[in-house]
Amino acid sequence: MLKNILLWFAGAAAVLVATLYVLGSGIFGSPRLSNPVTEQPIPQAVIKQRGEAQQAVAGEEAGPSQILFGDLHVHSTISTDAFQLSMQLYGGDGARPVSDACDFARYCSALDFWSINDHALSITPATWADTKAAIRQCNAVSGDENSPDTVAYMGWEWTQIGKTSEDHYGHKNVILRDLGDADLPPRPISAGFPPGTDPEDIPTLGLGALPFLLGFNSDTFDYIDYMQRMAGTPNCPDGVDTHKLPDTCREIARTPEGLFAKLNSWDVASMVIPHGTTWGFYTPAGSSWKKQLTAQQHDPKRQGLVEVYSGHGNSEEYRGWRELEFDADGNAVCPEPSDNYLPSCWRAGEIIHQRCIESGADQGECENRALAARSNYLASGLPGFLTVTGSSGSDWLDAGQCTDCFLPAFNYRPLSSVQYMMALGNFEDSAEDKPLRFRFGFIASSDNHSARPGTGYKEFARTAMTEARFGAFDRNPIDKKIEATVTARSEPFVEEDYPNRFASIKETERQGSFFLNGGLVAVHSASRKREDIWDALERKQVYGTSGPRILLWFDMVNGADEKVLPMGSETTSGDNPVFRVRAAGSFKQKPGCPEYSNQALTDQRKYDLCRGECYNPSDTRRAITRIEVVRIRPQASPDEPVAELIEDPWLVLPCAGDSDVCEAEFSDKDFAG
Repeated sequence: MLKNILLWFAGAAAVLVATLYVLGSGIFGSPRLSNPVTEQPIPQAVIKQRGEAQQAVAGEEAGPSQILFGDLHVHSTISTDAFQLSMQLYGGDGARPVSDACDFARYCSALDFWSINDHALSITPATWADTKAAIRQCNAVSGDENSPDTVAYMGWEWTQIGKTSEDHYGHKNVILRDLGDADLPPRPISAGFPPGTDPEDIPTLGLGALPFLLGFNSDTFDYIDYMQRMAGTPNCPDGVDTHKLPDTCREIARTPEGLFAKLNSWDVASMVIPHGTTWGFYTPAGSSWKKQLTAQQHDPKRQGLVEVYSGHGNSEEYRGWRELEFDADGNAVCPEPSDNYLPSCWRAGEIIHQRCIESGADQGECENRALAARSNYLASGLPGFLTVTGSSGSDWLDAGQCTDCFLPAFNYRPLSSVQYMMALGNFEDSAEDKPLRFRFGFIASSDNHSARPGTGYKEFARTAMTEARFGAFDRNPIDKKIEATVTARSEPFVEEDYPNRFASIKETERQGSFFLNGGLVAVHSASRKREDIWDALERKQVYGTSGPRILLWFDMVNGADEKVLPMGSETTSGDNPVFRVRAAGSFKQKPGCPEYSNQALTDQRKYDLCRGECYNPSDTRRAITRIEVVRIRPQASPDEPVAELIEDPWLVLPCAGDSDVCEAEFSDKDFAG
């Protein structure tokens, strides 16, 4: 009898293991690759009308160039987080391949150019080939080659996350100019998987359990197939010349220095654009971009632009407060609150203090517990909020936020802000007695994760057009938020208690409130052609907006020989510079979509892709009410305080508001003095 029971259990166990193995093998899923793009370009009459509308407000001195709008930060469901966000579990609306991004850029957002930037660590040989094919097809159906309706660039995202401020370098988009096989690296270059996220570490039997947790549906089985394909792409061996590596492996560069070295070895036309520099979602407290201002970690020939705004918020503004400080012995200390800033570590102490008082303990005991809570928070790093057990998003109030910044990124890191970068000088890695400095042009983009470039044209359909679904990541039964008992003491964070959890040890729920419509990059280009747009980006004749298609001309009018120097120019002068700025507001939008979109897309496709709303400008421009000028002076010595060098705003120029155009001229009278 006992033998029969044991045999039954053994047989049942064998059946269960076999079932899990089959379910986890990926055979029931399908790769989510691109569909054919819609082969109907925007009519040239529409393209011509856009140019004429610009010329009507450009002024005689604007020159022959035209301002074009684009998005250089777009993810399809090739990216792991984008794939997860596409699932019904997170409120997603299904697969979003690269071909969808092409149709969206053309018919929904009416962008002049865009790039695809899936996370390199998620890209397999098959999806790299799919991306190339989709981008090439998108360009092939763009109409007149001298005036294409949209230009699509290849690219990827180098996604690096350090556990400490010392080894954190952040995220950078790599954009490639050309599309020929000889002009593209055979594989993207990643920073490697963050600890605990490598698909190779997830056994097939574990993947087989997913249908029981996530449901027996196409989402789940496609995700299993996706994970198996990533796990089947091995990391390339270290120390091997990039040209001698097989095309079937995942190439890794763990620092910016390594990334630049590999790109220089390939010698293809590429640019590297940092983004999300102040995002506290993954950036450790105290992180500073100062460590990247070195001859090794910065390549000014490739890294000439920086993204100051995206759907994650603003990364531009510098503030003098800190999210943590250090004492004389180098120990982390929680700073006290200051105007417009409540440190999260301080709020941790306040929550515990309040709970302690409510429990009946005396004031002295509660103050000691508050001190311990602040210490535990700092020691835990990004998961610090978990040291206050059972806390909700509302418990934290606005802790960690830059409350007087324009649409700030979540858990703001001011020492990684773009204004801070621009004031820095490296006086050790100097050439010809000139300090090494960042000389960035400023852009904005979307960081959209549903293959929707340029989502900022209208404010609607927040869950589809922004990344607000990130706030639902803890719905995943595997990586779900751990419900903890509310206690009147802080508990140290123990990483081993959170195995295989990437999202739930970050404040995804609270962060979900901070996602916004995406921004745009604008270029002053000689034409609509790919090469001219690229040249404008390299010249840094660019600016960024938070979504509206504001027209901006910003020139120095007293250059050498009285030449007019456009934005992005560099010059040497002993005279006070004189600048002229001219701005025109974006067009107010009409509901619905223009006729060319209605003709190209079915009603169902238009809703699925654009949610029924497209870039559809009226003839009326929004008024420009003022122009604010920010002045940043570079450090003249290593110890010069940065805060005194950043003046935001330095000058405010009011506009009458009764015209389509606001124009002003001003001089920096302190320059020569």
